[in-house]
Amino acid sequence: MALGPRLDLRQSQSLVMTPQLQQAIKLLALSNLEVETFIGEALDANPLLEVTAPSDAPPEIPEELRRTTLESSPVDQLIGEGRGGEDKPLDVDPGTLDLDRDTGDWGGAISSFGGEEGPGIDERGDHAPTLAEHLEAQIGTATNDARLAFTARAVIDRLDEAGYLPMTLREVTEELGLTLAEVETALALVQTLDPTGVGARSLSECLALQAKEADRHDPCMARLLDNLDLLARGELARLKRMCGVDDEDFAEMMAELRGYDPKPGLKFARGGGEPVVPDILITPRSDAKGNYDGFDIALNQSTLPRLIINRTYYVEMKSACDDKAARGWLSEKLADANWLVKALDQRQRTILKVAAEMVKQQEGFFRHGVSQLKPLNLRTVAEAIEMHESTVSRVTSNKYLLCDRGTYELKYFFTSGVASSDGEGAVSAETVKAAIKQLIDAEEANAILSDDTLVDLLKAKGFDLARRTVAKYREAIGFGSSVQRRRQKALAGVR
Repeated sequence: MALGPRLDLRQSQSLVMTPQLQQAIKLLALSNLEVETFIGEALDANPLLEVTAPSDAPPEIPEELRRTTLESSPVDQLIGEGRGGEDKPLDVDPGTLDLDRDTGDWGGAISSFGGEEGPGIDERGDHAPTLAEHLEAQIGTATNDARLAFTARAVIDRLDEAGYLPMTLREVTEELGLTLAEVETALALVQTLDPTGVGARSLSECLALQAKEADRHDPCMARLLDNLDLLARGELARLKRMCGVDDEDFAEMMAELRGYDPKPGLKFARGGGEPVVPDILITPRSDAKGNYDGFDIALNQSTLPRLIINRTYYVEMKSACDDKAARGWLSEKLADANWLVKALDQRQRTILKVAAEMVKQQEGFFRHGVSQLKPLNLRTVAEAIEMHESTVSRVTSNKYLLCDRGTYELKYFFTSGVASSDGEGAVSAETVKAAIKQLIDAEEANAILSDDTLVDLLKAKGFDLARRTVAKYREAIGFGSSVQRRRQKALAGVR
């Protein structure tokens, strides 16, 4: 066989991420308000672009795309006939780009689980008490000793925003002129207050308080919490040997640890966040006889300025350009303007296509409430609408939906499944959470339900869950342990 140089021709395909394609992908992940800011910057940079008020302009999207009825309009018809034309939705397989894959974790609804429906946006105000106010309100029922109550309030005043005591007990005694024993007793009292974990002097102590409250602070968990530095360095094998547990028990301990709040005081921090503005509007439709006839799905046009290209101004500027560089700059601005208008149109089409399939998959929720929420993941929607999973992920990021039941983040509708006890299939984790909330809301002050009791009651409803799973879901929807709830109901009764 002869050796020597050889010339071969090979043909291959690769995705070239042009700056415009990257910008289009970025636009897809932005909320309507963020797009409005982006358009404002584009208007400043391009003299050929103009914006018209949404109310003064016809819809930018064709009617068959802007609105659809679930029962009468298949998803394939939603994007019109020209799937391969210029008006097709944006769908890109990013290859090596970061992919935000939905794992089924609870994304959370803006509306709470107050029955089947939640409060509107205007009902959510910044009227919650501060951490200090919340803790001090509990002191009167926690002790009848006036001196101890005074010392406990002094300790509360020295907690930081996260609920930690950032100074030593000796420093507190010097400031207050008390004995070390008095300050220790006061701190122990503060550490019994809600939320569990406040008053801790370290992360390990904070998590230990929560483990004790949940009745899970066994010797193995104690050793884990005493060696968090090993966890931070990733020395899991060594940590597992120190705890004396097998792989399954260690995994459960880690899952338990992830469920604790390392900064329990931050939930009372007052923030100045802007109110949520929905990107998609869902309204039920009725036929002439008043019967259910599907849903209308529309983008919130009030937050989407309509861009147009001022071609008259372009012609005037072109006639005034007397050199090649000026004409080249003007042509570049015209191309940029055309691309942006097209990219925004593709963004709207893609969002509507994903939203229509999502509403179709979760039609039971929109008609009957959270009890009918089904398990759903990004792949299911992506395969149904023939798009890449990453495209669906970007569409569902930072966007909210308004329907008769409240305002929800799109990721709220992508939930993991829980096996039913009858073996007929899985139900959504949100459905289980709603059932847990219903049971806890109905409990009496003198008959608080333990997690074991909740397991039995849920099994009677058809949900086959382990105790740890029930505890995880209970904590996810904001309910404390039976001990915490008993204390809260006692405080409410005193007030």
